[in-house]
Amino acid sequence: MLCVAVLLLASALGSAATPAPSLPTVDLGYELHQATYNESGQYYNFSNVRYGAPPLGKLRFSAPQAPSTNGTKVFNNGSRAVTCFQVLPAWAIYSADWIANGTAAFNISAGYQVPKLASTPPFDPTATEDCLFLDVMVPRAIFEAAGQGPGAPVMVWIHGGGYTLGSKTLYSPSAAGLIKASQSQGRKGIIWVAMNYRLGAFGFLSGPTFQESGTANAGLHDQRLALEWVQQHIAKFGGNPNQVTVIGESAGGGSTMHQITAFGGLQGKVPFQQAIVQSPGFQMSPSVTLQEAIYSHFLAIAGINTLEDARNLSTEALALANYKLVGGSSPYGTFTFNPVVDGAFAPDLPGQLLLHGGFDKSLKIMAGHNLNEGLGFMDPFAQSETVFEADLRIYFPTITDATVNYISHTLYPPVFDGSAGYTTPTGRSELMITEAFFTCSTNFLARAYNNNVFNYIFSVPPSLHGDDISYTYYNGPNPLVKNDTLAVIMQRYFTNFVMTGNPNAAGLPPFPTYGATTTVQNLNLTKIGPMKDNAANERCMWWQKGLYA
Repeated sequence: MLCVAVLLLASALGSAATPAPSLPTVDLGYELHQATYNESGQYYNFSNVRYGAPPLGKLRFSAPQAPSTNGTKVFNNGSRAVTCFQVLPAWAIYSADWIANGTAAFNISAGYQVPKLASTPPFDPTATEDCLFLDVMVPRAIFEAAGQGPGAPVMVWIHGGGYTLGSKTLYSPSAAGLIKASQSQGRKGIIWVAMNYRLGAFGFLSGPTFQESGTANAGLHDQRLALEWVQQHIAKFGGNPNQVTVIGESAGGGSTMHQITAFGGLQGKVPFQQAIVQSPGFQMSPSVTLQEAIYSHFLAIAGINTLEDARNLSTEALALANYKLVGGSSPYGTFTFNPVVDGAFAPDLPGQLLLHGGFDKSLKIMAGHNLNEGLGFMDPFAQSETVFEADLRIYFPTITDATVNYISHTLYPPVFDGSAGYTTPTGRSELMITEAFFTCSTNFLARAYNNNVFNYIFSVPPSLHGDDISYTYYNGPNPLVKNDTLAVIMQRYFTNFVMTGNPNAAGLPPFPTYGATTTVQNLNLTKIGPMKDNAANERCMWWQKGLYA
């Protein structure tokens, strides 16, 4: 096993250099897009490719539209970096201290005190409302073979970041590692695509009043438009539109679940064939009460009365309102904005749609989670029954007293002898957040697809939320990667799945299907092998029913 792993690693790290070609240009109908070339990786990078019309004017807070093909084609060499406006909640500055030092990091009795925000958001020269752009990385041999066959498999990345931050470029330099992994054993490899989508108030305002003239879940619509762009254009880059795998982690994983269940499955097949869902994260928001409260708060912070007023705000004023709302008003561990039940794109929560058949059943699925997803997001001050239950009312504003009592005394009782799976109040809150907002969703997917999925658990200590991403995007030694061999094996699993619909291949530890025994692949420093899914439990079955709404 060790010898095989060393050979895998050597294969992944090595590539022969050839002379750089002249830079190609792709005609997209509305723009001529020129690539750059990476000599060491032997791939083209088509950076900052427009996939949506500028979401300005009447398109602000509305579903995106495809770029106009009327008029002169624009030449784009990708040199202008583009990100969407983003905000980090103020509580996040405490996260590292909390994870390292626990309750000693805070005055628990004082409760959470929101740190004072700067009067203006941090300046980012790449941030713009006109941010609907994507990147395409394609090996030279694949690009040069465009039009000569069905094309290469495509991997489309949806970034995470709590629906308020992140961008397509966050892991772009390291995507070369995935491409190298896909080229092992002499294969041509895959194409990698990553998209921006509108964040925070720009992309996730919602509620009945807002929806009188605005589109809820605009950020999800952005993602859908990008996926449709891939279907329309990826063949020009050498890709196969009939072999597309969407991959996303955290908010990207939660977004992928919403794409799988888009429109309750009533619009037919989704514009991809497979999905890799990593640590899918979102705060379940079926309550219009919460949606309306956030929208009203946004209007108050912006000093306006209607959505039309918001459309007439300057970009700077809108960005400031978003900064104040997300940065200063997000309760500990939350980001204020999430995908919501909107009666259209998301007619119900993904768990409910998966339970009742409202999804594309033709997909092949791979999904995974980490052991301790919730620690960085749980309320550190939830050390008493009072605060634990108060948090439930924040997360679920229409929850009944009886349901609060059921969650706090039956699902996660204040019993700390280990019989409930924890020995401290911290462990109790961490487990509740882990399951409710992250890990149960992977079990929902497995059962919806008749257990014919490939699921895994990333258990490398401390196995916090996001710890696996450095392994997914491994591209050589990295202080966040404790075992290079494990990283290469994970990349081989992922890229094999992208190329064949199955992570298994010669020389890799066998990866079982989920099956009736709820078997997942345990990815650990000392062992890679099957184990029982810890999300296959009665608590997750209860969360899927949506009884907290």
